[in-house]
Amino acid sequence: MKTNMICIMCPLGCELTVEKVDDEIKVSGNNCIRGEKYATSELTEPVRVLTSVIITKNGVVSVKTDKPIPKKKIEEAIKLIGNVKADKLNFGDVVISNILNTGANVVVTRDAVLDFKE
Repeated sequence: MKTNMICIMCPLGCELTVEKVDDEIKVSGNNCIRGEKYATSELTEPVRVLTSVIITKNGVVSVKTDKPIPKKKIEEAIKLIGNVKADKLNFGDVVISNILNTGANVVVTRDAVLDFKE
């Protein structure tokens, strides 16, 4: 199996060619080790930082995971975040610790950005 992708680990945006032969993954086109690690991860266990919002009585606050989580768990994580009920959340608050046993916390990235009335 041969796949082409653009590396997003630095501003160079290397055009990678990734080939999986049996259990070995070969990466070419990368200018640094980060490209090889990125391509291998994308083929074996892709991860993403999840961003979302929570509506509180004081407004809408943005949240994100403090580290990437497995891509296959994103849909379930969004549902959990959507069920969060809070009167007020502030920048830096941990909303969910260790979401879905990924080791990542969901944290508030800024204070409420608009008034919200129920």
